[in-house]
Amino acid sequence: MSDSAKPLTVSDLNRRSRQALEHELGEVWVEGELSNVSRPASGHIYFTLKDDRAQVRCALFRQRARFVAAPMRDGDQVKLRGKVSLFEPRGDYQLIAEAVQAAGLGELLAAYERLKAQLDGEGVFANARPLPYPPRKLLILSSDSGAAIRDVLAVLAARWPLCDVTLIPVPVQGAEAAPAMISALSLLNRQKQLDPARDAILITRGGGSLEDLWAFNNEHLARAIFHSRLPVMSAVGHEVDTTLADFAADARAPTPSAAAERLVPDGKALARSIDLSEVRLTRAIHAHLQRESQRLDSLRARLRHPGELLAQRRQQVESLGQRLERAMQQRLTQQRQRVVQLDRRLASQDMARLHQAEQARLSQLSKRLQNATQRTLQTRRAQLESAARELNAVSPLAVLGRGYAITQDEAGQVVRRAEDAAPGQKLSLRLAEGRLSVEVKRRYKK
Repeated sequence: MSDSAKPLTVSDLNRRSRQALEHELGEVWVEGELSNVSRPASGHIYFTLKDDRAQVRCALFRQRARFVAAPMRDGDQVKLRGKVSLFEPRGDYQLIAEAVQAAGLGELLAAYERLKAQLDGEGVFANARPLPYPPRKLLILSSDSGAAIRDVLAVLAARWPLCDVTLIPVPVQGAEAAPAMISALSLLNRQKQLDPARDAILITRGGGSLEDLWAFNNEHLARAIFHSRLPVMSAVGHEVDTTLADFAADARAPTPSAAAERLVPDGKALARSIDLSEVRLTRAIHAHLQRESQRLDSLRARLRHPGELLAQRRQQVESLGQRLERAMQQRLTQQRQRVVQLDRRLASQDMARLHQAEQARLSQLSKRLQNATQRTLQTRRAQLESAARELNAVSPLAVLGRGYAITQDEAGQVVRRAEDAAPGQKLSLRLAEGRLSVEVKRRYKK
């Protein structure tokens, strides 16, 4: 083999290729759409610049990155000035950016905005049904191997272990993702009739680039979510990501973990709240019982037994009788003394004439005495009858005399409400005259 035919090493090949590229093309301006933008701790920015038919890897080193005014987000359309080069250790063809300028929305974002406006005009984003809280059986459409489902299940288990969760594994990225989710939604809504306990659907995945989340901007998926009979919550990507699926759903959460937190209550916090409410209720009951006990004691102190009132009226009647008797005795004594005096005067005068005059006077005085006695008796009798009426008004026997009865149980307690007696219970009825023993057959509210 001649020297001219000696093979190149890989390092030599990559070095010559880099030199050729940098020498032949030099500095160029390229327009395209940003994708897979990455900002590692080194301060460099790595991204992909693409159009609808090709893409190229790019690097914007830290020294230049700080002078770039463009926001550098996935989906942005930019104009880039840089040099074509090759990364020798890996043989990667790349474009080293020197300057970046915004060139308007990327094609994906433009398509997203057009479809968003169309669906909004059709009312596809009008869903706002409340999701059951907490759901009895939650259906989750997500990848069975992603971080999103692990986060959701962990939060649900920690907050509300009673939630029955069913995972329907579906691809969440790529061309097959949207058809798979549409098919799953259709199947779950048909099975709703067979299993009425299912009452909520969660569609979720973790964050990613605009291309990674593009399946959730599918027009047919948005319509399937809108027409779902089961209420749907969407939690796609990070907080800054918003897809058409989010707009079509009944509710949206910024992250998968936030979705789980919104779907179910915090069981531990709820238990603490119940315990606190129990303590407050117990304190309130004790305070109320104490107040009512004090009120009962006050009423009991003010209440006088009817027997006391009856005894008081009886004493008043006896006192009036004694006073009347003393008054009569005093009046009779006075009259006897006067008769004695008259007898003495009569003895010293003409007995016939005096007897006649005194007889007339005695007859007159007797009539006056009789009239005075009758008036006094009538007055005292009226006072006695008034006292008796007052006594009768406060006596429970007067109420019984009008046809009422006092109902008592076997322990002697007064029964005031029908619900305090039970069918078959023996009761005692106290009447105005005598008692009756009865048995409860039936209770009536009125």
